[in-house]
Amino acid sequence: MAELDGPRWGPKDGAARQLVVLCHGVGADGHDLIDLAPHWAPALPHAAFAAPDGPEPYDMAPFGRQWFSLTDRTPARVAAGVAAAAGPLDRFIDAELLRLGLPPDAYALMGFSQGAMAVLFTGLRRATPPRAILAYSGALVSPVPELPGRPPVLLVHGEADQVVPAERSRLAESALQAAGFPVEALYCPRLGHGIDEAGLSTGSLFLQRVFSAG
Repeated sequence: MAELDGPRWGPKDGAARQLVVLCHGVGADGHDLIDLAPHWAPALPHAAFAAPDGPEPYDMAPFGRQWFSLTDRTPARVAAGVAAAAGPLDRFIDAELLRLGLPPDAYALMGFSQGAMAVLFTGLRRATPPRAILAYSGALVSPVPELPGRPPVLLVHGEADQVVPAERSRLAESALQAAGFPVEALYCPRLGHGIDEAGLSTGSLFLQRVFSAG
């Protein structure tokens, strides 16, 4: 797979002290989520934001990117696709931390939909865990690994989501809690497959809290 690149934003003030990597959903690209950066910058004025384009062209339309193909949605194929995408995402995180001159733990991962599946898989397996994982409208597509790191996880999902049912986040919440991860979850009434103001605000406070803790 090709090396990742995409739009970047910030920091709002001074030199970067943290990195937040934003992973888009299927059929979109990094520009879809980089607009979250100015929403979260007041809470994280020293954070640099990076939104990589997925490693593959979207194979069900003439535009957009994907982390893995959805032409075969069987659980085994989805899990294999997420695992394959983890390598390029890992390298992108490491390269951005190096470019910004940041320590290996000064980052958080956020993803939406397919991007949320990617950050949950990758973030739970990084040798140096992220400060936090934020998964919006996503799912845990592989068992929780047995690793010493237990980064805090925020799950946000619309109750009216007909693309990825909210039950997928509830299952992830149960599995992560059973494995000893600190998990917070927000289920938004009447929200479909998207992010609303409540989800944005909750994510902002979550990131502010985890980065101020250490």
